Amino acid sequence: MLDRLSQFETIVRKAKDFTTETLEPKGSLHAFDERNIHPAISDIAKKLFDDGHYSQATFEAFKFIDREVHRLSSVSESGYKLMMNAFNEASPKIKLTDLKTSSQVNEQMGFKFIFSGSVMAIRNPRGHEYSVKETPDECLDHLSLASMLQRRLDQSLLIKK
Repeated sequence: MLDRLSQFETIVRKAKDFTTETLEPKGSLHAFDERNIHPAISDIAKKLFDDGHYSQATFEAFKFIDREVHRLSSVSESGYKLMMNAFNEASPKIKLTDLKTSSQVNEQMGFKFIFSGSVMAIRNPRGHEYSVKETPDECLDHLSLASMLQRRLDQSLLIKK
């Protein structure tokens, strides 16, 4: 029975490719291109998204962000503790600004909370709860946030240590 259910699910997921309502006009962009999803996030999440695995696409994208922060900071933690340590405005392992003005310090602090909040509110439920449901639009919103965070990490490499 489970095998037939799995086969049915595969057919239903692929059926959208054959309906006139979901056919994209020639020249239209994939949702990832419309949202300018970062290439690294796209590499991880696009196939999952296209196959209808929206929650898993989100989870994998934020696992990638966590691993990238770990790699760039060499902090041995993960999740909230990693983000709070890596982006600590007093002695950051990853500088997102030059930290020369109060505005730059505030920006660093704000991103510390955005990174930590993202792993707590978006990644963690998908890693700890069973069968988190997500719509395509919710997934695209999450992937847009992951893309923005990845771009900030890319930019951090240009800031003097």
